[in-house]
Amino acid sequence: MEITRIRALRGPNLWSRQTAIEAVVTCDESQRDLRSNPAFELRLRELFPAVGALVGDRPEGPVSMAHALERCALSLQAQAGCPVTFSRTTPTEIPGTYQVAVQYTEEAVGRLAFSHAEALCRAAAEGGSFDSAAALAELHELDEGERLGPSTGAIAHAAQLRGIPIRRLTRGSLVQFGWGSRQRRIQAAEEDSTSAIAETIAQDKDLTKKLLHSAGVPVPRGRPVGDVADAWAAALDVGLPVVVKPQDGNQGKGVTVGISEREHFEMAYRTAAEYGPVLVEKFLPGQDYRLLVVGNKLVAAARREPPQVIGDGQHTVRELVAEVNLDPRRGDGHGTSLTKIRIDAIAEARLAAQGLTADSVPVSGQRVVLRNNANLSTGGSATDVTDSVHPEVAARAVEAAQMVGLDICGVDVVCESVLQPLEAQSGGIVEVNAAPGLRMHISPSYGTGRDVGQAVIDHMYPNGGNGRIPVIAVTGTNGKTTTVRLAAHLLRTQGLRVGMTNTDGVYVGGRQIDSGDCSGPRSARNVLAHPDVDAAVLETARGGMLREGLGFDQCDVAVVTNVGAGDHLGLNYITTLEDLKVLKRVIVLNVAPTGMAVLNATDPSVVSMAPHCPGRVTFFAQDGQHPVVATHRAQGKRVVFVEQGDIVCAEGAFEKRLPLARVPITRKGQIGFQVENVMASVGAAWAVNVPWDAIQKGLATFISDQQGVPGRFNVFDYRGATVIADYGHNPDAIAALVAGVNNMPAQRRSVVISGAGDRRDEDIREQTRILGTAFDSVILYQDACQRGRADGEVLALLRQGLEGATRARQVEEIHGEFVAIDRAMDQLQTGDLCLILIDQVQEALAHIQQRVAAQRPAPAAKPAAGKKSRKGQVATAPAPLAALTQHLA
Repeated sequence: MEITRIRALRGPNLWSRQTAIEAVVTCDESQRDLRSNPAFELRLRELFPAVGALVGDRPEGPVSMAHALERCALSLQAQAGCPVTFSRTTPTEIPGTYQVAVQYTEEAVGRLAFSHAEALCRAAAEGGSFDSAAALAELHELDEGERLGPSTGAIAHAAQLRGIPIRRLTRGSLVQFGWGSRQRRIQAAEEDSTSAIAETIAQDKDLTKKLLHSAGVPVPRGRPVGDVADAWAAALDVGLPVVVKPQDGNQGKGVTVGISEREHFEMAYRTAAEYGPVLVEKFLPGQDYRLLVVGNKLVAAARREPPQVIGDGQHTVRELVAEVNLDPRRGDGHGTSLTKIRIDAIAEARLAAQGLTADSVPVSGQRVVLRNNANLSTGGSATDVTDSVHPEVAARAVEAAQMVGLDICGVDVVCESVLQPLEAQSGGIVEVNAAPGLRMHISPSYGTGRDVGQAVIDHMYPNGGNGRIPVIAVTGTNGKTTTVRLAAHLLRTQGLRVGMTNTDGVYVGGRQIDSGDCSGPRSARNVLAHPDVDAAVLETARGGMLREGLGFDQCDVAVVTNVGAGDHLGLNYITTLEDLKVLKRVIVLNVAPTGMAVLNATDPSVVSMAPHCPGRVTFFAQDGQHPVVATHRAQGKRVVFVEQGDIVCAEGAFEKRLPLARVPITRKGQIGFQVENVMASVGAAWAVNVPWDAIQKGLATFISDQQGVPGRFNVFDYRGATVIADYGHNPDAIAALVAGVNNMPAQRRSVVISGAGDRRDEDIREQTRILGTAFDSVILYQDACQRGRADGEVLALLRQGLEGATRARQVEEIHGEFVAIDRAMDQLQTGDLCLILIDQVQEALAHIQQRVAAQRPAPAAKPAAGKKSRKGQVATAPAPLAALTQHLA
């Protein structure tokens, strides 16, 4: 067995809506059906019993080593505590080669599980050993370290339930909710609206006390101290017992409470001083409570108990602590609901105060306290008391949070009971905490857990907001980039700040922020993370979907322009039109339930996607009587078609007409493929409720030039001839271009073309086979990059396509794109038309524009046969732009 490629699919993908590790696995002939080797399965189950039966789940068809790898990778994660359920193995067209996809929740864990699964399968096949316990422990530990902690996780889970998109920005707890201009961010339990000043105040315990006292909130007496002698003087001044703690601290670090003796006091001072300046406060008798305030509401409260054990008359304190720490809820960090109890210097000092050591055997029933502070991070426990909090106590907690300026605040209260006001029992607020831990409220040791994550999300996104902006995803074989650019233009006309990705770059608010082919998921995620984006239009190419999946969890609109056989078939195991259809269908599968798929009604492969859309469907076609359009319209559903020179948008009794004469990109409807691109864009804009006046204005102001749609039917006037530059690069696109230029007048037609080396031989031949029927002369040029082809190989295939051409009478071969462009333009005469199929879009367009800007007066045209002037000379033909204007008028 050989694994030749492993990659992480980080969004909805060809296999599933779940994130997954995908691998290409090649098995030798003996491993292609394990039914012939039952000893392998027996050995595999001996090494890892949780893998279950391999053959039993697949009563039909072969079970290969790749299937065993899939099952092991999934089972290892599941046994390690990861919530995974999906896996799949699919044979490719190459015998013995399979694609294996296994769900993961944390990418690092999924990759490690694959590595362990490979080792497990090899051990079973070769008679080796495999330590399954060690592998599971490693996976579990990695998962605990990688996944979000309980506080951030609770908020993220609440966001998921609300349908808010989530993106983890670091391996830590920094998380983005929502997209674009509606995004919010949290880190642990601190949100982005919390000011640095409020956080600074909360960290300064003395300043916090002064502010709370000025607001009438009860707080304990005390002050910062300079050294141990000053500290002891402060303790005597406020009265013993006292609390010694760092002035800036968190999670109970360095805090010692209830100190009455000088020796214990000095030890507590040294511990607190390790964390910075020290604060001495009057000890308030009573219970330790944590009140959680979100916004202007108390949302949860818990009584905290210090870490403790109960003696049984047989075991030492150390042994009792070890037994308590066996509780699976207790971990070493903050990833579990409880933390393990530690025996350290503070614990030993607290034991000494009780006349004990770690090796003492307490009597049966004796309560042994190992710390006075009750923080969960030091091993304490919590009991929910939310329903018992007196309204006056809740009001003091909210005042404390607001006085400091915290939106999410943990207020520490010491009092006998929260059933009565603090003032009535000499209680007080001892601390106010930014980024408070939530686990004591989510999973208290005793009592009812509270959904504090939802409370945070309700505060961040009031009134049921989901943080989403309109997202339009566009895929297909041809027309993607033009549709993306036009749809984005229509949204901008509405006044939205639009983020756009396509094969030319990334654009935000009309400004290009990245260049190159940006039609993949990384560019999509960058746009969705940009704070100045109100809506996103994303070109979604096949390559990015195969490499990483989608860059979003769902879209509001999925546009599929068409599915053609020339779109990189034969790459990445996409070998048939059916394979390509299934891949392109991914964006339709991930339309929001309230969203819309905008589908080409004339393409059967696209039409077949409609039943898979979770939302509604708009069909578009130029022919309003097309059976798919007519049936859809008869059912009262949305359709877009052309009738009597208008684009018609209809749904039920509603009908809106958009005159093609006012849509310059279509040249009054003469360019058929541009009409289709316009219909797709209008359908998308309609789906996200762009006003009709904005749509009409947008269509009228969108020009197919170098700035509007570079490389997509850009028209130039050169020496009285018409030059069209286009990036068409597959047979379907070229057929559409030929149909378009056939509607334009010309005396002589020429074309300049090359071919991408990473296409199939038949696709490269088909391009020139189509062109040979429509153009008088053909210039073939060789790209600078042959994409894996030998020198001259692509040109030979292009020439083969011209064999038997019905029209092309002149064929030239030229090395170099710009040399070929110059050759074609030098040959142009007044009234000619030249289609240049460019490869290096920006550079080629700049080269053509430079030639146009420097053009010389056109040479005299050849006399038109049989038409004499009054002086006996042959009259010249009209200039092509004048003829074109007359033709289109």
